[in-house]
Amino acid sequence: MISKESVLKGLKTKVVGKKLFVFESIDSTNACAKTLAETGTPEGTIVVSDYQSAGRGRLGRSWISEPGTNLLFSVVLRPILKKESAAILTFYSAVFIARALERISGHGIECKWPNDLLLNGKKCCGILLENSFLQDRFDFSIIGIGINVNQTSFPDDLGNRATSLLKELGHTFDRTRLLQELLREADVLLPSIKKGDVPTIMDEWNSRCLMFGKPVTITHGDNCVSGTALRLDAEGGLVINTPSGPSTFYAGDVTIVQ
Repeated sequence: MISKESVLKGLKTKVVGKKLFVFESIDSTNACAKTLAETGTPEGTIVVSDYQSAGRGRLGRSWISEPGTNLLFSVVLRPILKKESAAILTFYSAVFIARALERISGHGIECKWPNDLLLNGKKCCGILLENSFLQDRFDFSIIGIGINVNQTSFPDDLGNRATSLLKELGHTFDRTRLLQELLREADVLLPSIKKGDVPTIMDEWNSRCLMFGKPVTITHGDNCVSGTALRLDAEGGLVINTPSGPSTFYAGDVTIVQ
């Protein structure tokens, strides 16, 4: 089990991880982080657990993880942003996670719209962003992160779409060391959010995204649209060139057509 003492030893971050809650099992790290945020916990608070009994993914899906094999944690932020800028927090998360995974694994990480990270073309990490607003500005934001680290098997319905660091790279990884690296990279990149330096984050995210220029399908609810992925717009929406012209999507599941 990950321990609070081992994570904090030598961490030396300025904001992220200065307050840390560690559980062996919990219903949801996001739910716990939200409760803490509502009672005034400071920005940078981390909730991490070896297992989630009710872990959640995007669009109301469940997040399935074997106990004691992966990294499941949530970050509390209090960004000085307007409501329409919320998407930047997903891209911020993807970039700091990709940096940390690359440093620990020595292997390139791809960003996939809207909130996945890929290793060898397969999903190894998902991000769930949950925000609370006071009028048109943030009260707080909870960034939930699930990284498949040492898990060896996945549900059949995921097919070959999901993977872990262990499965792809052939050896186990120290989860405490990886968590420390993630918190350091989150801390390093946080001032970009504070300063509103969106281009720095978006430029790096775009450089890691390999879907642009490729044929894709995007599914949202009962709707399925095909076209060519062109770019992201200023609010983080995916612009697709469809047979009827360019269309922008702000949610959905994207599949690259092989």
